[in-house]
Amino acid sequence: MAYEFNGEEYERASGHQKEWGAKLIQELDLNGDERILDLGCGDGELTAQLALRVPHGSILGIDASQGMIGAAEKHATGNLCLARKDINALDYDDAFDLIFSNATLHWIRDHRRLLRNVHRALRRGGVIRFNFAAAGNCSHFFQVIRKAMSLPEYRSCFDHFEWPWFMPTLEEYEDFMRRSEFGDIRVWLENADRFFPDAEALIRWVDQPSLVPFLAPLGAAQRQPFRDFVVEQMVRETVQEDGRCFETFRRINVFARKP
Repeated sequence: MAYEFNGEEYERASGHQKEWGAKLIQELDLNGDERILDLGCGDGELTAQLALRVPHGSILGIDASQGMIGAAEKHATGNLCLARKDINALDYDDAFDLIFSNATLHWIRDHRRLLRNVHRALRRGGVIRFNFAAAGNCSHFFQVIRKAMSLPEYRSCFDHFEWPWFMPTLEEYEDFMRRSEFGDIRVWLENADRFFPDAEALIRWVDQPSLVPFLAPLGAAQRQPFRDFVVEQMVRETVQEDGRCFETFRRINVFARKP
């Protein structure tokens, strides 16, 4: 299922995602003429950084959310193009030298299909470079959101709810990659635990994007009290003596090449 996000609010709430992505981009070995696909481009800031690295190449940023594409459109100049497209519906053939994704692919449930589609979309010798959430990610938020979902006034709304994320262990994803058609495979874990500078910064991240999937099943009158309960509990669970708020962020990193 694809969710609709507020791209402008995400832009203000995604400092840690941008830090991870900027680090990935700095580490890329690029000649400057590559064709790049950015899976889950979000507000486009990282896509624009990638475009600067390939002045003689091009980059296409895709996202399933119109709100994200709308926020990213200000970056769509020169060699950078954007398209609203669900990652689950990738249908490119032999088109890209690099497929990049930062802080997105935990929203994709079927990674066997993802890896098949990505492999097909790459040119021979092309590479993938992914960073996404691993097991152990957002432990406080998950505890709080499950508590909120179990409250009597909301429980029935989630009877048919599907958990929106796939966050594998290192061993699980190594197995996915071994069963894929890729070569030169490297998969590793990263501890990216974060202290938000204050409760307001934490709340911005809770609102966009974390809470979005859990508001959809609720009635209009239920959404604000549900959101307020989650926010109150999150601050209580994560606030430190100095006013900062702590959350766990665990990342799977992937590099592989199409033979």
